[in-house]
Amino acid sequence: MEKGHDSSSSMAASELYTKFARVWIPDAEEVWKSAELTKNYKHGDKLLHLTLEDGTNIEYNLDEKTKNLPHLRNPDILVGENDLTALSYLHEPAVLHNLKVRFTDSKLIYTYCGIVLVAINPYENLPIYGSDIINAYSGQNMGDMDPHIFAVAEEAYKQMARDERNQSIIVSGESGAGKTVSAKYAMRYFATVSGAATEANVEEKVLASNPIMEAIGNAKTTRNDNSSRFGKYIEIGFDKRYRIIGANMRTYLLEKSRVVFQADEERNYHIFYQLCASSHLPEFKNLKLGGADDFHCTNQGGSPVIDGVDDSKEMSTTRNAFSLLGINEQNQMGLFQVLAAILHLGNVEIKDRDSDSSAIPPNNRHLQVFCELMGVTYQDMSHWLCHKKLKTAQETYIKPIPRMQASNARDALAKHIYAKVFSWIVDHVNQSLRASVKQHSFIGVLDIYGFETFEVNSFEQFCINYANEKLQQQFNMHVFKLEQEEYLKEQIPWTLIDFYDNQPCINLIEAKMGVLDLLDEECKMPKGSDDSWAQKLYNTHLKTCTLFEKPRMSNKAFIIQHFADKVEYQCEGFLEKNKDTVNEEQINVLKASKLDLLVELFQDEEKATSPTGTTTGGRTRLSVKPKEVRPGASSKEHKKTVGCQFRNSLAMLMETLNATTPHYVRCIKPNDLKFPFTFDPKRAVQQLRACGVLETIRISAAGFPSRWTYQEFFSRYRVLMKQKDVLSDRRLTCRNVLEKLVQDQDKYQFGKTKIFFRAGQVAYLEKLRADKLRQACVRIQKTIRCWLVRKKYLRKKHAAMTIQRYTRGHQARCLVKFMRRTRAAIVIQKFQRMYVQRKLYRQKQAAALVMQTILRAYMARQKYQGLLRNHKAVFIQKHVRGWLARQRYKRSLRAIVYLQCCIRRMKAKKELKKLKIEARSVEHFKKLNVGMENKIMQLQRKIDEQTKDNRLISERLNGLETSHALESEKLKIEVSKLKGIEEEAKNNANRVTSLLEELERLRKDLTTTQKEKKTIEDWATKYRDEMEQMVAELKEENGLLKTEKNDLNRMIKEQSQQMTEKMARALAEETHQLESDLNEERSRYQNLLTEHLRLEERYDDLKEEITLSVNVPKAGHRRTDSTHSSNGSECTYNSEFAESEESSRHGEDVTRGMDTSLTLKLQKRVTELEQEKSSLRNELENREEQFQRARARDDEEHRKSRGAELEYESLKRQELDSENKKLKHDLTAMRQSLLGNAGAEAGAPGSAPYKVLVDQLNTLCEELEVRKEEVLILRSQLVSQKEAMQHKDEKETMTEPLHYAEDVHNMKDSGAITQAYLSLKETNRSPTADFHRLNEDGELWLVYEGLKETNRLLEGQMQQQRRSYDNDVEVLRGELQSLKEENNRQQQLLAQNLQLPPEARIEASLQHEITRLTNENLDLMEQLEKQDKTIRKLKKQLKVFSKKIGEMGAGQGESVSPGQMVEETVRPVNIPRREKDFQGMLEYKQEDELKLVKNLILELKPRGVAVNLIPGLPAYILFMCLRHADYVNDDQKVRTLLTSTINSIKKILKKRGDDFETVSFWLSNTCRFLHCLKQYSGDESFMKHNTPKQNEHCLSNFDLAEYRQVLSDLAIQIYQQLIKCMENILQPMIVSGMLEHETIQGVSGVKPTGLRKRTSSIADEGTYTLESILRQLSAFHSTMCQHGTDPELIKQVVKQQFYIIGAVTLNNLLLRKDMCSWSKGMQIRYNVSQLEEWLRDKSLMMCGAKETLEPLIQAAQLLQVKKKTDEDAEAICSLCNCLSTAQIVKVLNLYTPVNEFEERVSVAFIRTIQTRLRDRCETPQLLMDTKVIYPVTFPFNPSSLALESIQIPGSLNLGFLTRV
Repeated sequence: MEKGHDSSSSMAASELYTKFARVWIPDAEEVWKSAELTKNYKHGDKLLHLTLEDGTNIEYNLDEKTKNLPHLRNPDILVGENDLTALSYLHEPAVLHNLKVRFTDSKLIYTYCGIVLVAINPYENLPIYGSDIINAYSGQNMGDMDPHIFAVAEEAYKQMARDERNQSIIVSGESGAGKTVSAKYAMRYFATVSGAATEANVEEKVLASNPIMEAIGNAKTTRNDNSSRFGKYIEIGFDKRYRIIGANMRTYLLEKSRVVFQADEERNYHIFYQLCASSHLPEFKNLKLGGADDFHCTNQGGSPVIDGVDDSKEMSTTRNAFSLLGINEQNQMGLFQVLAAILHLGNVEIKDRDSDSSAIPPNNRHLQVFCELMGVTYQDMSHWLCHKKLKTAQETYIKPIPRMQASNARDALAKHIYAKVFSWIVDHVNQSLRASVKQHSFIGVLDIYGFETFEVNSFEQFCINYANEKLQQQFNMHVFKLEQEEYLKEQIPWTLIDFYDNQPCINLIEAKMGVLDLLDEECKMPKGSDDSWAQKLYNTHLKTCTLFEKPRMSNKAFIIQHFADKVEYQCEGFLEKNKDTVNEEQINVLKASKLDLLVELFQDEEKATSPTGTTTGGRTRLSVKPKEVRPGASSKEHKKTVGCQFRNSLAMLMETLNATTPHYVRCIKPNDLKFPFTFDPKRAVQQLRACGVLETIRISAAGFPSRWTYQEFFSRYRVLMKQKDVLSDRRLTCRNVLEKLVQDQDKYQFGKTKIFFRAGQVAYLEKLRADKLRQACVRIQKTIRCWLVRKKYLRKKHAAMTIQRYTRGHQARCLVKFMRRTRAAIVIQKFQRMYVQRKLYRQKQAAALVMQTILRAYMARQKYQGLLRNHKAVFIQKHVRGWLARQRYKRSLRAIVYLQCCIRRMKAKKELKKLKIEARSVEHFKKLNVGMENKIMQLQRKIDEQTKDNRLISERLNGLETSHALESEKLKIEVSKLKGIEEEAKNNANRVTSLLEELERLRKDLTTTQKEKKTIEDWATKYRDEMEQMVAELKEENGLLKTEKNDLNRMIKEQSQQMTEKMARALAEETHQLESDLNEERSRYQNLLTEHLRLEERYDDLKEEITLSVNVPKAGHRRTDSTHSSNGSECTYNSEFAESEESSRHGEDVTRGMDTSLTLKLQKRVTELEQEKSSLRNELENREEQFQRARARDDEEHRKSRGAELEYESLKRQELDSENKKLKHDLTAMRQSLLGNAGAEAGAPGSAPYKVLVDQLNTLCEELEVRKEEVLILRSQLVSQKEAMQHKDEKETMTEPLHYAEDVHNMKDSGAITQAYLSLKETNRSPTADFHRLNEDGELWLVYEGLKETNRLLEGQMQQQRRSYDNDVEVLRGELQSLKEENNRQQQLLAQNLQLPPEARIEASLQHEITRLTNENLDLMEQLEKQDKTIRKLKKQLKVFSKKIGEMGAGQGESVSPGQMVEETVRPVNIPRREKDFQGMLEYKQEDELKLVKNLILELKPRGVAVNLIPGLPAYILFMCLRHADYVNDDQKVRTLLTSTINSIKKILKKRGDDFETVSFWLSNTCRFLHCLKQYSGDESFMKHNTPKQNEHCLSNFDLAEYRQVLSDLAIQIYQQLIKCMENILQPMIVSGMLEHETIQGVSGVKPTGLRKRTSSIADEGTYTLESILRQLSAFHSTMCQHGTDPELIKQVVKQQFYIIGAVTLNNLLLRKDMCSWSKGMQIRYNVSQLEEWLRDKSLMMCGAKETLEPLIQAAQLLQVKKKTDEDAEAICSLCNCLSTAQIVKVLNLYTPVNEFEERVSVAFIRTIQTRLRDRCETPQLLMDTKVIYPVTFPFNPSSLALESIQIPGSLNLGFLTRV
C-alpha cells in the first residue's frame, strides 16, 4: 500500500497536509472514514486535528514507530472514475470509496482496475445486457466505452482475431457474487458478435447446459440460493472466420459431501428437490418418491424451499434442456431412477448387531426400492453394506463392520454414484457441444470459486484456496509482465517493482513434503489418521516455514497464511475425503445391474474407480487425450488420491491459462442480505483483498501509475504555462514545464509517447491547476463585482434624481389643483343655494295646483258614479228576470222528456224479452233439424241455377235499362228546364217582399251599428293605449332578447369554433395515428422483404458453400432465388435458369451424401421453401387452368366462324404450294442449265459464281428479315383493326368478312368453295389484271410473294413454339410431381430417422442414401443408353446429308458460267423503303436479350454514365425495349425481359452491394423504370401530366401492375441496401466526429485516465472530424443528384442518415462516462448546428431530418442545464420529452465534472427526476435502435422527357438495338 511519505510530491509533507486537506482514517464500522484537517501539520507533530463529515472534531494520533500519515483523499474531480488506476492517490480507501460512489450513487456495477474488471452484484435485473448494448460494444476499443463485461469479451474476441492467440476470461469471486451470470453473458456476447447465424444453436446449447449444470451442481447455501459447488472452464471454439463452431467444458472439485450432509439453512443439489416436487407426475410414479422432508438426504438443512423458486417448473426446464442437448427420454428416465435411488439409499437404516457388526432389518422398504430402481439383488446389497472383504497374500476374509463404518460406506456409495452421474452428464453435454469441424482458436471462460474462509474450514476450502493461490500467482506475473512491457515500450528506465510473491505458500502446499504430499503419504499408511497427519505437519513445517502456524488451543488444526488472509483448517475428515474410498464389492454389485445406464456409468471403473477422478479432476477429454490404460495399472490408478488428481488438473488448467491471453473479472458481493444496490464496506474490502484487486493497485502504485500523452498533458495543464513556454514541439514544452513545476525528477519519467508519474503527482498538478484557476476566478470575480457595484450605484443615483424631479413636479401640481378646487367650490355653493330656493318654491306651487285638481276631479266622479249606478241597476233587473223565466221553462221541458224516456224504455225491454224467447226457440229448432243440411245443399244448388238464370235475365235487363236510361235522360232534361222556369217565376214574386223586409231590417241594423260604433271607438281608444304600453314593454323585451341572442350567437360561434378546433385536432390526431399505422405496416412489410432477401442470400450462400465443399464446377451463371417474385405467372425457363437449376439439383444431390447434421440444421428452411414452392406451383396450375378455360372458350366462340376461314386458308395454301412447286421447278431448271454450261472449277467455294450466289443469298436473307419486321407491323395493325371492327355496326364494318364467312359456310360442295375463292381473288386484285405489270421489274409481286412466304414461316414457327411450350409444360409438370413425391418420401424417412436412436439413425440414413444413389444410377444409365441411340441415329443422318450436300455442291460448281456470273453481279436485288418516324421503341432479337442485359446492367460503370449521359438512361432503354415487346403483343418476350432485368439488377447488387455509387445508380434507375411503367400504363391517374405524344406511347396489350409491385419490392430492397452501405461508411466517423473531436478548441478539458487508455486495442487509424462527416454527406447527396434520384427519395435518405448519426452518437454518449460533461454538451450542440446548417444549404430542412436529432439535442441540453432544485427538475422533465426516463437518469448518473468548479448531480435530485417521470408510458430500453430503417415510399414522379428524342450512345455497345 501507498504510504504517507510515498504519496507526497516534491513539496514537503507539511505543505500537503495543510488546513482543509482531506484524509482517510481507519474505522471499525465503515473501514475508512473521511476527515478534514483543521490545523496545518508540522514535521514532528504526534497527532492531527481533524473534523469528520458529521462535524465531530477528533485528534488522530500518529504511529510512534512508523510516523505514517493517513492517506490523502483524491480530488472530487477524480471520484467515480471508470478506472481505479486513474486515481492520483492509489490506496485501499480510495478504491473502496470510488467503488461505493459508482455503485450506490451512479448505479454502475462495473469498474476497471487496470486489467481487471470489478463486477459488483446489484441483486436486481438491469437493462444493460440486451442486443442493442451488444451491438454498441461490438467493434469498440476497451478504453472508449464504460466498463462492462461485454467490453472484456470484445477485447478477448478482438485480440484472438488480431493476435492469432487463444484467450481466457477468468471469472472469480465468492459464492453469490455473480460469477455464473457474468460467464453466461460473456458467452452470449461471443455468440452474438461472431456473426454465425446458423451456428447460433451452439450458443443455445451452451446456455441450455446451464439449467442442467445448475440442477446437478448448484445448491442453496447460507450465502447464495444458487451457489455453484464446482468449478468449470468452458472453451468456446472458433473457426478461421472466427465463428462459433463448438464448445467444451471441464469441471473441478465437485462438493460430493453435500449429497449426504447439509448444514442448517442449506439444501442438497437442486435436482433432488426437483424430483420430489415432480413426484406426482405419471412417469415418476415408479420412483416411489415423496416430499423432500421424507428423505434424509434432503431434510437435514431444514430449508427445503427457496423463496420465488418453483422446483416443478425448474424440473420441466431441466428436462427440456436434456432434450435439446440430445439426451433421449430413455436416458433421462434412467438418470432420474439413479438419483431417486440415491435418495432411498440415504434413508436405509443400519442398526447395531453387536459392537463389531451391524445389520439392516429385513424387508427394509427403502433398500427394496433402491434395489428395484438400480436393478440389483436385495440380498447382495444388504450384505455388502454391512460387510467388507479383506485380502491377504493367501486368503480372502469377509468381515462385518460396525454401524458407524457401515453408515459411512453407505454415504460413500451414494456420493460415488452421484459423482458418476455428474461425470456422465458432463460427458454427454460435451458430446453435444463438440465442434463438427476443425477448431482454429478458442476463448476459455473460467467460472471458479473465489477465496473462501468459514468458521470451520475443511478439505474443500483447502483445495479452493490452493487453486486461488495458483491463480493469484498467475495474475501477479501477468500484471508484472504488462507493466514491464509498457515501460520497455516507452523506453523509460526499468526499476524492479517489489510485489507479493506467493510461491512460498504454493510450495508449502504442493512441494515435496508439503501438505498434500504428507496427506497422500498418510493415506497410504494402514493405520493413518487425521491426528497423526497433523503431528507430521507440525513437525515438518512449524519451525521451518513462517506461513504455517499452529493454533494455540487445538492439536487437530493448522493455519496457513494465504495471500488474502490467514485460514485455520480443521484436520478432521481430511484423510477420508482425500482417499474417497468405496467398497469394491458394492461397486461389483452395481456393475451386475439390469439397468443399462448404471452399467454404462461404471464401465470405466477399471480405469478410475474414484468418483473424483472424473468430476474433480477436470473435464479434459476434448482438449487433452487420455492415456491408454495398461493392463494391471488399474490398481495404481485406483490409489490416486483426490488431492493428487486436483493438483494435476490444476496444473493442466494453469498450463492452458499460461498459453492464452488472460482477462480478469472479479465479482464482488456487496452485502450478505441480498439487498439491491446496498454497499457493505466490510464485506467489500474483505473480497477486494481476497481477489487481488488491491494487489493490482499496489503494483501500479509502486511504479508510475499515472500516464499521460504529451497532447493530453498540454491540453490539461496549459493554464500553468506562460506564453513564452509554449513551443511548437509539445514534448519539449511539457518537459520544460514539468522541470519547473516538479523539482524531484524521480517523480516522473518521459517516454516516447507518454509521461509517467508517480502516485500523487497528478493530484499535486491538479492542486496547482486548481490554485491557478482559483486565482484567476478571484480576479475575475473582483473585477465583475466592482463593475456590478458601480453599475448598481449609478443606477441608484439616476433613480434618486428621477424620483426627486417627479416628486417636486407632483407637489407643484397638487398646490395648483388645491387653489382651483377652492375657487370652484365657492362658485358651486352660490349656484347650489339659488337652485335649492327656486326648487322649494316650485314644489309648493305645484302642490297647490295638484290638490285643487284632485278635489274637483273627485266631486265630478262622485256625481257621475251615482248616475251610472242607477242605469246599471235597471239593466241588471231586466236581465235577471229574463234569466229566471228561462230557467223555469227549461226545468219543465226536462221533466217531460224524462217521462217520455222512461215509458219508451219500458216498451223496449218488453220487446227485447219477446225477441230473446224467439231466439231460443230457433236454436232448439236448429238442433232438432240437423238433417236439413242436405236439403239446404240441394236448395243451394237450385239457388245457384236460379242465380245463373237471374244473371242472364239481369243482362237482358241491363240492356233494357240502358235504352230506358237514355230516354229517361232526355225526359229529365226537359223536366228540369220546366222546373227552372217555374222557380224563376216564384223567385221574382218573393223577391219584392224580401227586399222590403230587408230594408226594414237594415234600418234597425244601422241604429244598432251606430251604437256599437260608439262603444267600439271607446274601446279602441282604451285598447290603443294598452297596446302602446304593451309595445313599449315588448320593445324592451325585444332588446333584451336581442342581447341574449347576440350572446347566444357569440357563445354558439365560440362553441362551434371550439368544436371545429377540437374536430380538427381529433382529425389531425386520427390522421397522425393512421399515418403512424401506415408507416408501421409499411415498415413491417419492408422488414419482411429484408428478411426474405436475407434468407435468399443465406440460401444461395449455403448452396455455394456446399458446391465449393464438394468441388462441383459451376455450369453457367448462377441465379439467385430472389427471381421468384410475387408474380406467380413468371415461369421463364431460359438457359441460365436451367443451368442454375441443374447445378442446384446436382448440389443438392451431393449434399445428401454429406453430413446428416447439416440436413437436420436446414430442415426448417427446406420446409419453408417447400411450402413456398407448393404455393407457387398451385398458383401456376390455377393460372394454367384459367388460361386453358379461356382458350377453350375462345376456341368454341370462333370455331364456327373459323371453319370457313380454315377452308379459305387451305385453298390459299394449295395455291402457295403450287407456286412453291413452280419455284422449285425453276430452281431445278437453273441448276440444270448451270450444270450444262460450266465446268467443275467455276462452282468451287472460292470461285466468282459461288461468291455471287452467296452475296445474293445474304441479300435475300437481309430482305427476308426486313419483310419479317414489316409482317409483324402489319399483323399488329390487323389485330388493332380487327378489335376496332368488332365495336362498330355489323352492317357497316363487318359486311365483307362476315358475308364471306357466311357464304362460304353455306356452300355445300368444294366446287362452289373453289369458285368463290377464285372470284374473291379476282375482286381483291387491283384494276390492273396482272401484278407483273404494275411496274417494270415486278417489285410489288416479289414483295407479295415474300410476304406470303414469311407468313408461312411465321405460322410454322408459332405452331412449333406452341407445341414445344405444351411439351415443356407437360415435362415440367411431370418433374414437379416426381419432386413432390420424392420430397414427401424424404420427409417421411427423415421423420422416421429422427425417432430412432443416434446409432440406428446414422445407419438408416446411410442405407437410405445407398438406395437413393442406386436408383439414380439406374436412371442415369437408362438416359445414357437413350442418348447413345440418338447419337448413332444422328450420325447416320449426318453422313447421308453430307453426301447429298457434296453432290449438290459439285453439281452447282459445274453449272456456273462466267457470263452468267457477270449478269448476276450487274443486277442488284435491294428493295428501297421509305423511312418512318421514330415511335420511341427499341427492337431486339430474342437471342440478343442476354447481350442487352450484360451490356446495359452487368458491365455498366455507373460513374461514366452518371457524368456523361442523361440520368436514368438504362431505365429508359429497357422501357423502350419493353414497349416494342408490348407493341408486337409478345407476352413471352415481355416476361423474359422483365425477369432478366430484375435478376440482373439483383446480381449486380449482390456482387457490388458495398459500392455506394452502384447501389445509388440502380436505385435511381429502378425507380425511373417503375415510374415509366406507371406513366405509360394507360391508367388515368398516372396520365395527368403526360403530353399527347406521351399518351400515344402507352402500353396497349399488357397490364404490368404485378410487375410494378415486384419492381417496388426490388426498389425497397435496394433502398435498404443503400442505407446499410451508407451506415457502414458513416459508422466509423460518427463517434469520432460528433463526440471525440474538439470542434471548438479549448472548451473540453482532458481528465486523467487510467491504464485503459483510448485506442488501447488497435493502432491509431486516424481520427475523423465533423468536417469529414459533412464532406461524406455532401458526397452522398451529390452522387444521388447526379444519378437523377427523386428529390423525395433523397429527403428520405437524408432523414435516415441523420437518424443514424443521432442514434449512434446518443448511444455512445449513454455508454461513456467521460463524455457526459458540460463542455461536451456545448460541443455536441455546436456540431448539431453545423448539421442543421448543412441541411439549410441543401434545402432539406423540411425533410424531417432535424427532428431525428432531437433526442441528441435534448441530451446535450441536459448536460448544460442546472441540476439542483425542484424547479430545475421540473424544467428537465418538460425539456426532455424525446428522451426516456432510463436515458435521462443514465445521463444524470454519468454526468462528470471536468473541472473542480462544476458540481456533481446529487442522488436526491436524480430520485426527484425519477419520481416526476414515474407516470410516463414508455419502453425501458436504454439505447436507441440503430438498425431501424424508416419505411420508404416512392411517390410517382413522371418524366417530361420524350422517348422518341432519346439517343443511344455508342459507348454502351447496343448497336443490335433498332429504333422503331
